[in-house]
Amino acid sequence: MAIHLSSIKPFRFLSLLLIILCLSITAIAQDVHHFTSGLTIRVTANYNRAAIYQDPVAYAMYKGTLGTPKEGDAIGSAKWTKITADTAKRFRARGGEGTYTYFTYDSPKDQAAVLNIQGNSAVFINGALHMGDPYRFGWMNAVVKLKKGKNDIFVRGGLLQGALMFPDKAVILDTKDMTAPFIVPGKSADKQKAAVLVINTTATQLANLKLQSNLGGKEVSSTLQTVPAYSTRKVYFEFDGSTVKAKGFNECALILTNGGKVLDKATIKIESALKDDKYSQTFISNIDGSLQYYSVAPQVGGQKDGEALFFSVHGAGVEAINQVRAYKSKDWGNLVSPTNRRPRGFNWEDWGRLDALEVLDIAKKEYKPDPQKVYLTGHSMGGHGTWFLGATYPDKWAAIAPCAGYPTLKTYGSADGVVPDTSSFDLGKVLLRTSNQSDVPKLINNYKQLGVYILHGDADETVSVNFARQMKQLLAPFHSDMNYYEYPGGSHWYSDESVDWKPIFDLFKWHKIPVVADVLNIDFTTASPGISAKDHWATIYQQQVPFQYSKVKLNKNKQSGTISGSTENVELLKLTLDGFAAGKEIKVTLDGAMALNYTTKGDKDSIFIKKENNSWKLIAQPAFTEKGPHRNGTFKDGFNKRMLYVYGTGGTEQEKQWAENKARYDAESWYYRGNGAFDIISDKEYSKAKYPGRNVVLIGNATTNSAWKTLLFDCPINITKGSAKIGGKQWTGTDIGAYFVWPIAGTADNSVSVISGTGIDGMNATNANQYFTGGSGFADIMLFKLDMLKDGAGHLLHAGFYDNQWKVGL
Repeated sequence: MAIHLSSIKPFRFLSLLLIILCLSITAIAQDVHHFTSGLTIRVTANYNRAAIYQDPVAYAMYKGTLGTPKEGDAIGSAKWTKITADTAKRFRARGGEGTYTYFTYDSPKDQAAVLNIQGNSAVFINGALHMGDPYRFGWMNAVVKLKKGKNDIFVRGGLLQGALMFPDKAVILDTKDMTAPFIVPGKSADKQKAAVLVINTTATQLANLKLQSNLGGKEVSSTLQTVPAYSTRKVYFEFDGSTVKAKGFNECALILTNGGKVLDKATIKIESALKDDKYSQTFISNIDGSLQYYSVAPQVGGQKDGEALFFSVHGAGVEAINQVRAYKSKDWGNLVSPTNRRPRGFNWEDWGRLDALEVLDIAKKEYKPDPQKVYLTGHSMGGHGTWFLGATYPDKWAAIAPCAGYPTLKTYGSADGVVPDTSSFDLGKVLLRTSNQSDVPKLINNYKQLGVYILHGDADETVSVNFARQMKQLLAPFHSDMNYYEYPGGSHWYSDESVDWKPIFDLFKWHKIPVVADVLNIDFTTASPGISAKDHWATIYQQQVPFQYSKVKLNKNKQSGTISGSTENVELLKLTLDGFAAGKEIKVTLDGAMALNYTTKGDKDSIFIKKENNSWKLIAQPAFTEKGPHRNGTFKDGFNKRMLYVYGTGGTEQEKQWAENKARYDAESWYYRGNGAFDIISDKEYSKAKYPGRNVVLIGNATTNSAWKTLLFDCPINITKGSAKIGGKQWTGTDIGAYFVWPIAGTADNSVSVISGTGIDGMNATNANQYFTGGSGFADIMLFKLDMLKDGAGHLLHAGFYDNQWKVGL
């Protein structure tokens, strides 16, 4: 039986987390300062799944009006009050994102320390922002710089416990948050990859570190990825498990060296499994170049090519290995579970979606299933993932089975809140539109081609059964291939049958993905071709209005050689003509316009047709310099394809420090949320030739970041000291922040995402990385003032999109 988070009693869960925290602190340092008293305040702050955020404490800090809080001081109607830890050094502050707790620490000298706080969302140390530990995992350690004398510490979020640690080593191997595969004797390669955290408390970037592994006498030396100064990074290395012949846990000794000097040592345990056991495998992700894993329940009797592939996406707080352990292995296929990058990750949207696609591709290559027998299921957050991935990629699955799921992040948001769906401001409405892909009920017709089984406990107090009933009601009027079952008395997790439910797999068994040439009817909706563009032989290549829903309803007649139908919000459509023989004359009639005629040259031709002035015309394949499924924009697009952070080294000392701190904070956040790591370099180190094929996240402006002229020389947006220009429009002031994306010239699909400001106030306004919350909506361009943190969307200056030729105007 698998252990799911929902089955752990709250007090046992809290005790477990406290034990983890204590072990974490003990493992790193003996010299520890615990926070035991301070001041707390509860203000109105908003950090939902949206680009717009509000935080009056951060605003006052950036404006220089916060000062040193004293008991009774007020921010608006809220007042600072004393707070004291109990005898176990635990605090009871509540209030979520609106709660701040203030501490001070008197340091005898300038020094680095390792901060471990549990329960918070973020923390400011002398104005520098660091990632917190909102899920109370206990392993989130951040390197912080302390100055001699009083250090101001502002903790955001519900604080449980926290400490500053002063390690006796400058560089530390931290193995608590390890990513590792299983060793499967007779199946695993001799050399496999695992990952651990390196903590660098020095002022020096650490490049070319060596990590030697020794498992069963087999030594392997790996050169590690670069760890920036005053930072942590999860690094991957190789080990050789070829001496392992039995099931169990196998000690692997690690030695970290720099130029031959030993920096730290650690011992980890790598699990081994027999060939028929559930196991995990690791891979290098193309999102950021980090090490990730997926888990497998192998087919009974060993792998056979051409069998089924069951894809199971887990719920919040569940590791992929526990997801597969909830299933009995099947005799007609392998079951694979991706991770969503973390047990909570991204709700299977954004990078959770990309992780699922990466693992799906790997699983197809590894297990060679029948391409018509691929099935999707999941539980809780994974039930949402099933609804979402099923609607987003309907031609990838034969049938889907959401269990205890919710359809959209607009009505159920878990820890990060919901995706808002209303705004009083037109620019705010533009940003909210960019979350349309999350609104599964608007994609309801995409399920027509799928078998659907909905399973939900009728006594579920975590995710209401009303969500299942809602989807049943939406599907019932047109869907003749839907099965629905409410488990009597079923809670959120009532047994392994919460996912391993025989009727689900019975339904799977009699469904297949049709051969593309045999698909005669398509009814497909997408919010963005950059997220979801294709259903079998129809690809919505470009939209007329970005992130408004685009729809195609098409009918194909192979005998008469016709394709007809209707479209909404489609500017460019690609049709593949599988099933039509070479030399066949095809007639395409859309939206009642004049028919287009085309004679096939082969049996797998593709045509592009563009809508102009309510008429359709045949065109050549558009250049890759235009928007399309390969590169369609939004600010989030740059955070992919082994993204590289490039921070500026110019400007004032404040601006220089901001750029480094921003890169460090994003790296900490990306690690915590997405088990990830990315390279960070200065603008002086960047060139396109040195880093080919990689997306870039640029931090700074045209004045402070010298890579601007390399990456953005042809961009209609320019941010300089005191000025922001978009096309022919200009805004002035030093308090303007900007997020925008731009295609990297000379590449087919690479983008640069820019985090910028017209001065230190504008730069600080961009600090909150809401773009890492699943489902949050960001346009191609967003310009806003620091006052947004105080008053909200009324201080948006611009939010919009480039057209399909990357010109400003939408």
